[in-house]
Amino acid sequence: MYSPVMPHHCERYSAGLAPERGLEQNPAVQLGLVWGYWGARPPSDLVSLTQEAERLGFDTVWSAESWGSDAFSPLVYLAAHTERIRLGTGIVQLAARTPTATAMHAVTLDHLSNGRLILGLGVSGPQVVEGWYGQPSRRPLARTREYVEVLRSAFARESHLSYDGEFYQHPYTGDGSQGLGKPLKVMTHPLRSDVPIFIGAEGPKNVTQTCEIADGWLPLYYSPYRPEVYADDIAGRREGFEIAVYVVLQVTDDVEAGLIPVKTSIALYIGGMGAKGQNYHTRLMARMGFEEEALRIQDLFLAGRREEAVAAVPTEFADEISLIGPPERIRERLQAWEDSPVTMLNVSTRSPDDLRQVAEIVLG
Repeated sequence: MYSPVMPHHCERYSAGLAPERGLEQNPAVQLGLVWGYWGARPPSDLVSLTQEAERLGFDTVWSAESWGSDAFSPLVYLAAHTERIRLGTGIVQLAARTPTATAMHAVTLDHLSNGRLILGLGVSGPQVVEGWYGQPSRRPLARTREYVEVLRSAFARESHLSYDGEFYQHPYTGDGSQGLGKPLKVMTHPLRSDVPIFIGAEGPKNVTQTCEIADGWLPLYYSPYRPEVYADDIAGRREGFEIAVYVVLQVTDDVEAGLIPVKTSIALYIGGMGAKGQNYHTRLMARMGFEEEALRIQDLFLAGRREEAVAAVPTEFADEISLIGPPERIRERLQAWEDSPVTMLNVSTRSPDDLRQVAEIVLG
């Protein structure tokens, strides 16, 4: 049986000292169910499993998009079949829609769900932004700030929308304009003027800005044993700010085997989700203390040696960002997450029995 080697930063926790956090500690974390984006076809149990998650006390269900299914449509469908669970886009890609188009989607879904929407946003990488959407990928930080400012203005509906930014202008008066545009208000009155906005961010400046302009943060990788990685970046978050982290949670007696899917996913993101020198995920793993390993994974993956790339993922890293093992091991390691700034663990459990087991372990 796998016997984990406690890394140096975990010794503090094993001695009874919890990882540091900037604000008051949460007594527990919430649970989210992640559907992500679809593959070739939609999942057959989308409604039934989401309804079971709602019954078990899950807080949020999440939908995503890449270059296939969109993030909003599944949530509209789920809104009609659920009553309480929040509906999160994790994430809507900025390049896919103008901010006003996203505002219309959000206002519509928020009404249809009786105020259950969480609007999760993200810029995606240059390969998707330029390759799929045909948009420039420059200055993502400034673009995100402008996007959120337009959304906030549209949701507030205090005046006709007038915005003059580097990326977004309302009305548009640039090249090709006929000069006939006029400021408008969203015709449908928003159910909420304060629709919560979460942002998927990785770089230090992006995370700092997210804490300034958003209501929540969707990290890619987070280790409760390495609070120093993001401590300064999230120090300015306000009360009520949410941090919803995706984790692989699997109950198994074979921890090593349970970590294989985690390592496979890490190798894909570190090695293949971005070009050499322009992969945000590779940079993140490096900042988390695994620079040499991250670069090796990327080199192996880009060379087509994918099995070797998976094998090169450190067990320590994969184990820190997931919850794998027998129930007692998961409960023990769960304490580190509850003592961290994280407010929600998002899981992609795919059977009712496993969903119930996850709820029993995490929610009690």
